[in-house]
Amino acid sequence: MDATKMLLYVDAQLASPYAMSAFVTLTEKQLPFEMHRVDLNTAEQLGPGYAAVSLTRRIPTLVDGDFRLSESSAITEYLEERFSAPTYRPVYPQAVRERALARQVQAWLRSDFMPIREERTTEVVFFGPTATPLSATARTSADKLFAAVEHLLPDGSANLFGEWCIADTELALMLNRLLLNGDAVPERLAAYARRQWQRPSVQRWLVLPRSR
Repeated sequence: MDATKMLLYVDAQLASPYAMSAFVTLTEKQLPFEMHRVDLNTAEQLGPGYAAVSLTRRIPTLVDGDFRLSESSAITEYLEERFSAPTYRPVYPQAVRERALARQVQAWLRSDFMPIREERTTEVVFFGPTATPLSATARTSADKLFAAVEHLLPDGSANLFGEWCIADTELALMLNRLLLNGDAVPERLAAYARRQWQRPSVQRWLVLPRSR
């Protein structure tokens, strides 16, 4: 199936972890796309222009011809099925159970860890750390995160499920909310997050010009 240039709507600050996930997926699959920035600070996403594009009025939204899709995990799964292996690089594990586990990680990162997400927003990842210490609630949330990653990440492995998948990038971002702020992260998990951060598709997102 031939790929025509798609349009990815992202936040103007380029600080959304969900926009990053969609960007990395498109980049990994080497699909042609352009980005359009939406200014969330001025509530541009709630205006009639963006409402005509995005059902949810959230970031990101993908436009593929006459098809429009919002919610990042829906976008990554759509791109995986529409532009599948072996023609295009997979972004999910090929084995059924490992693919389900990767989607479990994605869903969990979106639905849990609110204390970390609130106290270590992605501004600490993309714009610099905060001096505010973690609350006891956030430390408890971090401990739960660390225990899960220790369980999931095989000893000596660079990735969760053998080959890289999009869940690795998303999990590394959650860990980097803490690591890049100077909060304590177990060394094995810190090394994993640092390795994931060097992936070329991730680096392409990181070097994009951004401002608050």
